Amino acid sequence: MRVTVENTEATDQVAQQLATAIQAVAKFPLIIYLRGDLGAGKTTFSRGLIGGLGHSGRVKSPTYTLVEPYDLPDFSVYHFDLYRLADPEELEFMGIRDYLQQRSICLFEWPDKGAQHLADADLSINIDMDISSDSLRQINFTAESQLGEYLLTMVEKAHNG
Repeated sequence: MRVTVENTEATDQVAQQLATAIQAVAKFPLIIYLRGDLGAGKTTFSRGLIGGLGHSGRVKSPTYTLVEPYDLPDFSVYHFDLYRLADPEELEFMGIRDYLQQRSICLFEWPDKGAQHLADADLSINIDMDISSDSLRQINFTAESQLGEYLLTMVEKAHNG
């Protein structure tokens, strides 16, 4: 599925559609990979998703902390930013397996830097900047599992109205 968004509000709306689908399915753990160049909107999408899942506070970028946890009533969300990860082995030292075995959603920005230490994604999201405009983005969703396929079907229905 490919969606063109014109601004951060449209990005937020697509992220909230995914949040609604996730809440309807409520199957955990759920692994989401977020890819895109610096400034493409990965953290903006994450903020919309985490807010759509029920978090009402500030959503910080985990650029320097590697992970920001959000404890919601029925599950936890762990937002990872692996951009500054020096060595994928660091993930083992921080207990990555514990995060992946909980009733949780794990969002990984820059997942390729985690190499073989990450679980396979259920859903991959690539955000590409449109070279003809500073604000246009292409959000490409790829289902990587049956759960991802189901979520993507629900998001398509919501997006196409």
